[in-house]
Amino acid sequence: MTLPSDQPSDQPSVQLNHTVVLSSDRSASADFLAGILGLRVGAPFGPFLPVDLANGVTLDFYQAPEGPIESQHYAFLVRDEDFDAMIGRLEAAGVTYYADPAHRQPHEVNGLFGGRGAYFEDPDGHNMEIMTVPYARP
Repeated sequence: MTLPSDQPSDQPSVQLNHTVVLSSDRSASADFLAGILGLRVGAPFGPFLPVDLANGVTLDFYQAPEGPIESQHYAFLVRDEDFDAMIGRLEAAGVTYYADPAHRQPHEVNGLFGGRGAYFEDPDGHNMEIMTVPYARP
């Protein structure tokens, strides 16, 4: 594995490989997100239902035991040319999207950092974000 040129060579090379997304119905949640993002749901892997992202990271949907699911935030960097199709799929599914993470600006898109972005909830209330430009960090 090669290190990015902006990473000091004395830093360990660490990449996110997968994360578990708790859901009340793993199939419904995986199908929902994959459908909005234009991705495919993979074959079950043990108790997980994977959705593979372009950078090698996998979202492993896991059916949680009974009880409330605490909302998490997942942000997806998407190509600008795919953004409108994703918004169109949200609209077709009757899912409200917002320009802000607090969900106060419905049916609006933000223009942060010179790109476009929107937030929406998945079936379990996870706060999903699509954005075309990564956030600038100090």
